[in-house]
Amino acid sequence: MMALLTDTRFLLRKVKDLRCLTPRRNRVKEKWAATRARHPPTSLALQNFDATYGVQLGQLWPSVRVALLSERKYGALFNNFSQETVLADLEALGCRDFISDTGREAQPSDIAAEEESRCGSMNKSDTDGQQLSPVQLNPHIRCLVFPRGDITRFKPARPDMYGLLGYYLMDAASVLPCLALNVQEDHSVLDLCAAPGGKTLTILQTQSLGFLCANDTSVSRSSRLRKVLHSYVPKQLLTNEKVRITSFDGTKWGEVESNSFDRVLVDVPCTTDRHSLMEDDNNIFSKSRTSERRRLPQLQTELLLAGIEAACPGGEIVYSTCTLSQIQNQSVVEQAIFLARENRGIHLQVVDLRPFTRMFRKTFHFAPDLHLGEMVIPHLAANFGPIYMCKLKRLT
Repeated sequence: MMALLTDTRFLLRKVKDLRCLTPRRNRVKEKWAATRARHPPTSLALQNFDATYGVQLGQLWPSVRVALLSERKYGALFNNFSQETVLADLEALGCRDFISDTGREAQPSDIAAEEESRCGSMNKSDTDGQQLSPVQLNPHIRCLVFPRGDITRFKPARPDMYGLLGYYLMDAASVLPCLALNVQEDHSVLDLCAAPGGKTLTILQTQSLGFLCANDTSVSRSSRLRKVLHSYVPKQLLTNEKVRITSFDGTKWGEVESNSFDRVLVDVPCTTDRHSLMEDDNNIFSKSRTSERRRLPQLQTELLLAGIEAACPGGEIVYSTCTLSQIQNQSVVEQAIFLARENRGIHLQVVDLRPFTRMFRKTFHFAPDLHLGEMVIPHLAANFGPIYMCKLKRLT
């Protein structure tokens, strides 16, 4: 009995000694309520998406959900201002330029014949019909991607002898709104919500515009935009009168500079679905940002209206987001078209973007049966998007 008590005391001393040697931070139980939110923003975002997108997308939602929660796929926007050897290096890795690699899938005559047989003649204004526009792609915009199912990551771009980076990594689907904008020789272009700068840089790659104004309401985001452009574009191009970077309230732009631009890109702030699901920092589903999130459709409508007013008659506007939300996509476009007509006397025509779904179906997955605009939806084999876009032509 005494031997048992002795052994027990010995073991207790050993345990006590081990506790003393153990760092205190590993001994203290985590204070859950003080250090981690019970329902982090990413969890709240997923709950919200399950409730809304589950109804909106139906049977598509489970596969889209898995893709959204998986690592996204990137494209490399080739920088025409850098050395050409970069393009050859990317192609040697097995990448392809998805813009030029469309093949026979999207011959304009085939698309026109198919759409005419399906829908008849579509030449009405506003939302009564959509104008079928011929497909025109700027030959200078090049974006390289790895093949479907290939999840290889791009290496960071290196500066050339002039200090310019050879390519910009971005969601390849983000290039589509810039292609849809169809910038032509000497066009004046407004990028109303330009930061962080991927779409602005894509527009500059066209090498045909006459003037570009890149605006963002946030001063800090405009500063980031400047840094991006200075890393890819020669200084002389940014310091002349062809490019202007501003930090102005985008919702007021139509009051200051109306009827001025041939092309307007309105890539609005949104719930940014991928970021909302993957990052708790700066997440719009944080409880402190609830009112900001609820106001998004109103802000988006105001920005699109300002972009419509900034366009000249005959000019074209592309509205885009990186969310699946119907409320932030089709509903905003419908509301802006109605308000432009009723309050400002501006009539608009919806330009059919379905040719893009034919041209790029080798690269992207598109949502079926949207009544307004087109949307790239995430898919594990081609995990780009979400990107929504709708093109409007100002008639009056």
